[in-house]
Amino acid sequence: MRQAEPLDLLPAGPDERRAVPAGPARTVEPTAASATAPGTTAFPETGAPWTGGGEVATTSGRVFFTFDGNPSSCSGNAVTSDNGSTVLTAGHCVKYQGSWHTDWVFVPGYHDGQAPYGRWSASETLTTPQWEASEDINYDVGAAVVAPLDGQRLTDVVGGQGLAFNGAYGQDMYAFGFPAADPYDGERLIHCSGTTFQDPLLSDDHGMDCDMTPGSSGGPWFASFDESTGRGLQSSVNSFGYVFLPDTMFGPYFGAAAEGLYETAQSS
Repeated sequence: MRQAEPLDLLPAGPDERRAVPAGPARTVEPTAASATAPGTTAFPETGAPWTGGGEVATTSGRVFFTFDGNPSSCSGNAVTSDNGSTVLTAGHCVKYQGSWHTDWVFVPGYHDGQAPYGRWSASETLTTPQWEASEDINYDVGAAVVAPLDGQRLTDVVGGQGLAFNGAYGQDMYAFGFPAADPYDGERLIHCSGTTFQDPLLSDDHGMDCDMTPGSSGGPWFASFDESTGRGLQSSVNSFGYVFLPDTMFGPYFGAAAEGLYETAQSS
């Protein structure tokens, strides 16, 4: 299984960092699902299986698709949406090296080869204009609209996490994903947590101490995350890491471009 991942690549783009476009802060409240067992975990955490249960264990999932003729994987998360069918992921998990992926499927609650809530095929995949045009690492956000399954919409089955746009840097956040390269195997939901920082190098991304590997790209980052319910406000996705800065993950700032992508996806 191949992972379409720039997690270990130096990001392309200009050497000078840009000011993050200012915009009003906005949050979207989560869609409740049926109750699941709560739990707690340590903070901070640089990479460990998630054992806390809660809604993140159902809204997050593994993504499978074909990239350049090869079976590949990423991660994703179901979010509150008007269509009840929107998944957020990384831009390179829907389009990479100029090619749109095919056979795109979201498996919420994935674990150990199991699909407890079914396999949801994308009817449409989208990304930000900046990623679509030039694969700008600052805008590495993607989305998928999945078709109904057995007459039900995605978030009616697994719930949907809330979102936050134009938030602050330096927040306490949790990141989740299905890393599939050593020392992980893609079969369990892994999490990191910590106080984030702004990338001091070549992007405007959030950074976090985290040892997740390829396969985790597209997994959600949450602000205001409640360990007891597994619910938070999605504020980024796993995107990339620098080869010379091990055990550090970066995720794009959710500003106007990410918000516009979300609005387009949820209205599809």
